[in-house]
Amino acid sequence: MVELLKPVRGGFLRPFGCGWFIREYLLGKGPYGSPKIYPDVGAPQADIFHEYKMALMKATALDRATKAEEKRAWREKRPINPDNIESLAERYLCRMPYKAQGCRFHSFVVYFSTIQKLGWVKATGREEPSTFQEHYPPGPPRKYFRLTKAGREASNTAWANPHLALYGKE
Repeated sequence: MVELLKPVRGGFLRPFGCGWFIREYLLGKGPYGSPKIYPDVGAPQADIFHEYKMALMKATALDRATKAEEKRAWREKRPINPDNIESLAERYLCRMPYKAQGCRFHSFVVYFSTIQKLGWVKATGREEPSTFQEHYPPGPPRKYFRLTKAGREASNTAWANPHLALYGKE
């Protein structure tokens, strides 16, 4: 019996999941070219979100560039040139709108609150002031978050769908 490979109902095709990225980033591994952090210090939510979006953009641009170079090389009957892939990826990345990849910040905050409810991340107690612009009053402080022991031990399946892990049904 042949089973078709397709995403589950309502799923998005992404190079990697948001939960996986959060876990790897807070472990200090610097996934997909994001900066490495100290796991004990953690990172603010906004920084995690920004690095997730940038990593998605880089991975998508590289994937598109690789496919384009493969097609071009096949048409021209020549070997694939990695230099062409790099230049195409840079061009695609420069033209890619920030909002076109991944979730919006509000969706990320809701997702992050779910993993907080599960006890997978917690605030470290470290805060820094945040400002919107010069003429606005100061914003709420930027709180740093880190992984907990439960977050390190949670399965890949649970990280892929924390709502299912929290509520037990979709």
